[in-house]
Amino acid sequence: MYLKNWINKWIWMLIICVGLLFIATLILFFATHKSQEVSEDQYVINQIRLSVNQLLLYIEDHFSILERDSEIRSKLQQMSDDQEIEITILHLDGKVMFHSIEKDVTSTIQIKNNIHYDLFTSQQEPGKINIAFPIVNDVSHEQIGNAIFSLNKDSLFPSKPNSNYFFLVILMGALSFFIICLALYMNRKVQKDILTPLHELKKNTEEIIKGNYEQMSSYPKLAELGELYAVFDQMRLEIKQLVILQNEQEQNQKKLISSISHDVRTPLTTIKAYLDAISEGVCRNEDSLMSYIHIMQTNTEKMSRLIDDLFIHALKELGHIPIHLNEQYSRDVLTNILLPIQYYVQTTNIHFIKPAIIPNVLIQVDEGRLEQVISNLVTNALKHTSNGDTITITTYIEYQTLYIQVIDNGNGMLPEDMPFIFERYFRGHQPERESAIKNEGAGLGLSICQHIMEEHYGSISFHSKHEEGTTFTLTLPIS
Repeated sequence: MYLKNWINKWIWMLIICVGLLFIATLILFFATHKSQEVSEDQYVINQIRLSVNQLLLYIEDHFSILERDSEIRSKLQQMSDDQEIEITILHLDGKVMFHSIEKDVTSTIQIKNNIHYDLFTSQQEPGKINIAFPIVNDVSHEQIGNAIFSLNKDSLFPSKPNSNYFFLVILMGALSFFIICLALYMNRKVQKDILTPLHELKKNTEEIIKGNYEQMSSYPKLAELGELYAVFDQMRLEIKQLVILQNEQEQNQKKLISSISHDVRTPLTTIKAYLDAISEGVCRNEDSLMSYIHIMQTNTEKMSRLIDDLFIHALKELGHIPIHLNEQYSRDVLTNILLPIQYYVQTTNIHFIKPAIIPNVLIQVDEGRLEQVISNLVTNALKHTSNGDTITITTYIEYQTLYIQVIDNGNGMLPEDMPFIFERYFRGHQPERESAIKNEGAGLGLSICQHIMEEHYGSISFHSKHEEGTTFTLTLPIS
């Protein structure tokens, strides 16, 4: 079920529940009110008895002399005024002998029609209760008259319970209305702040699937959805960058194949031309023959380097560069590596300074792969140096780590090249002055060197300054 439908469903269920609760409150209120009215008669009768009891006792005690004794009548009148109860006293035949309102008591009341002993028939006037009580002789216990009391209805019916219930109904109604408004507000808030942004995010996802990576995703608030939008947009940028890198890699691979094909074809053509010249007897003496052989040897080495780089690159792509670590002494390993490099560098008219002292410590190393790294660094140094420059190799130990540095005082790197020198296919800008060897290659050497050093649990780093030279530093952990 979609979140929108689920939220709508529960919002309406909440509204229905609140409505039913309010209806139940109304039903309870009316049921309680009706029950109160049923029990009200008995309650009011008892209340009336309590209210008129003192008057009734006084009348019974002085009934026989009430008509003759003005003092008793005045006392009764005073009691009536104090309690705000109208009193009418009758003989059994209905003749009025005392009335607290009218001074003329010569009238007669019909007993059958105007004497009401029960609450129902006594409520003849709005807001008034005219109820009669028999006057009984204390000695003979016989009825000797009737007393009609007129009371204010509001003073007898308690209003507090009704007002409390009414207040409860109002409170429940207001609470129900507030909950319903809150539910509708939350529904609108969820629609606006959650569902709509999620729908926008869905559309942006569809655009990414279609290959459109330019559609930015942003959310104005720094909340959970804001963080989601930020992460999503970061993902979009990374996917875009990956696609760009993939396209660049495909283009670079095509250029690599084209470049290596061209670079290999050139020395092959040269070797073939010189072989043809030798076979045709162009070389008349040993010196010219050795010169031809030297040129062919140089071109053969060039092809060998290109093929080695391509082969190692292919192995790296497959994750299968064969590296076999063996525990060996560093002095023997580095001596074996640096000796042929020294002879090669010196043939290019570059000064070579080997380490004065090589530390003799145990290291886990693949001698062939380490030689490949150092040779690659020296070759790169030759590409950026010219006749008379110097390449220096230094070694030292620090913090249980063997450091190997390849230092040249050539033209260094351009600042804009430095962030990319370990990237595949990156070849950098050509040196401004003539280098010791031609600046050729596929841009794979340093990337392969970095991979080899990482497989040795070491590292490769550099420091370079334009026109002042470059220093590459290799680190190897000591066993």
